[in-house]
Amino acid sequence: MGYVLSQLNREGIPPLLDGIGSAEEWTRKLEGIRRDWLDYIGELPERPPANPRILSRSEQSGHTRLHISYDSAYGDTITAYLLLPDASLFPRPAGAGYPAVMALHPTVETGKDDIATALGRPNRRYALELVQRGYVVLAPDSITAGERIYPDHPAFHSGPFYERHPEWSTVAKNALDHMQGIDVLCSLDEVDPEAIGAIGHSFGGYNSYFLAGLDDRIKAIVSSCGFSPFTGDPSPDHWGYRSYPYTHIPKVSADLLEDRIPFEFHEIAALCAPTPFFNYAGEQDHIFTHWKPIGEGFLELAKLYRLLGMEERFRSYIGPGGHDFPEEIRGLAYSFLDRWLKEKGAENQ
Repeated sequence: MGYVLSQLNREGIPPLLDGIGSAEEWTRKLEGIRRDWLDYIGELPERPPANPRILSRSEQSGHTRLHISYDSAYGDTITAYLLLPDASLFPRPAGAGYPAVMALHPTVETGKDDIATALGRPNRRYALELVQRGYVVLAPDSITAGERIYPDHPAFHSGPFYERHPEWSTVAKNALDHMQGIDVLCSLDEVDPEAIGAIGHSFGGYNSYFLAGLDDRIKAIVSSCGFSPFTGDPSPDHWGYRSYPYTHIPKVSADLLEDRIPFEFHEIAALCAPTPFFNYAGEQDHIFTHWKPIGEGFLELAKLYRLLGMEERFRSYIGPGGHDFPEEIRGLAYSFLDRWLKEKGAENQ
């Protein structure tokens, strides 16, 4: 696999199903995509027990917020908010758990606070809104944000990570840490382990589908302004090495210097299929400005879900807005999660 980027910029995003006529043929291609992805982001080490600890507890309107920490590989500690719905508002059926969501924050210094507290920005408080709909929500800090900013460094400065792990990537690190979060959710009596989703905007949006592509415990995905293919991107090097502020996948820089890319991101998103997948993009997004290739990528993913006989599991929307997660789109996204987590979970009980 691999492409000449200038050629894609002229001709458009590569067809996902070129030469693929059956689910079996797709499975063979999928294995190659996964190998290439892990080769570039780095393998995932064995996860230690999460060992969650409650740091503090506060009663909020309609829910309880637990400030917790838990363990990850290489001795790291993850900080997070665990939001539990008010049982008087959302009675829990005997012997059953609530649906749950991993809520992943965007690129913001405050990390989890932006999405899980009333202090968060407008159109970003999706963790808070989901617990108010009856979900258990885990909102962790990613490395370089919130309580996990490296000492003496600004937020989203990944230099100290690469000093410690020069052959790895923050993409794999975040995926691993979020898998630890799923471990935490699965350990809770309050959670239905067969009804866990992932949601995020921007940085949280692509981390949501990166996570789902590597961990099939995620049963539904929502990504807002998080899909950004190389094709048509005026700054594709933001995926590669940067001395500051944040490096995603260092290995991709060498390819970009040779006008090549090792994969396209609709192929990485395809690792999620056939998990229910909701995507949104804005035509006036000032960060991911190339909305036409983004739309082409959505179309290719829709074709894949159709091939797999799961067309109803993929939804994509492109609106006239900017780099945002507007109220009407969040409403559609929450209804999507309700269908695939609440309703499907109820069917399985």
